[in-house]
Amino acid sequence: MGADPQAEVDSYGVIGHPVAQSRSPFIHGLFAKQTGQRMVYRLFDVTPDDFLNHVTGFFAGGGRGLNVTVPHKPAAANFASTLTPRAEQARAVNTLALQADGSVLGDNTDGVGLVRDLTINLGLVVTGLRLLILGAGGATRGIVAPLLDLTPAEMLIANRNGDRARVIAASFADLGPVKGCGFDEIDARPWDLVINATAASLAGARPEVSPTIIGPHTVCYDLAYGREPTPFLNWALAEGASAAHLGWGMLVEQAAESFYLWRGVRPDTRPVLEVLVPGTR
Repeated sequence: MGADPQAEVDSYGVIGHPVAQSRSPFIHGLFAKQTGQRMVYRLFDVTPDDFLNHVTGFFAGGGRGLNVTVPHKPAAANFASTLTPRAEQARAVNTLALQADGSVLGDNTDGVGLVRDLTINLGLVVTGLRLLILGAGGATRGIVAPLLDLTPAEMLIANRNGDRARVIAASFADLGPVKGCGFDEIDARPWDLVINATAASLAGARPEVSPTIIGPHTVCYDLAYGREPTPFLNWALAEGASAAHLGWGMLVEQAAESFYLWRGVRPDTRPVLEVLVPGTR
């Protein structure tokens, strides 16, 4: 009798709550087909109370890796046996990977995904730019260090609650010129790059910030993604921004980084982006 071919198919997935809207199974399915990897990738809708039991059972049952989304990224950091430096900096994990010794590595690929989209897909040179990040949640923590690695002239993290922004800025202050403030304290001059990392777009709203932050050279980027521009991007274009980008590229690039961590091969992201958002890249 030959070996069961299904036994050789490695198991992966994405865990979140809710998670039905995730495009990760589609993206990783395209990656697997492109690179000839034998793997299955599933959705796991798991409540916070069940997270630990589910993840423990997944890896005990032969699972090889998980992507982790809201609200489980901090819990995933606590679960992992070891963390990569970028996961430690973010205090959050979006990728869990089984290691040869049976331990589980926690990584955060969000920041590198954003950087690859900005610099490779969009051709933006961040070095020397004045960079404004709106929001002071977990998404911001995941992107600050990789963006500071690109040596912007300055970075300002702004949030409705300015104290939260100042706490995050202080925790990364040794990596570069970063400060925090409230929305009403933002330098009124136009910024070169404005990144919306708030959850406002998910609620059909936009951050309540002054239009003076937008100028004719300003590039705006929203970490959210969808079929239509977010309220923030529509507002930015109406105020005269030079360009406005949804977060599809970040989504695909962070997935590619996870895939590389799991399988040791880096997929080509451009054809996947073209399938997801035809004609936009």
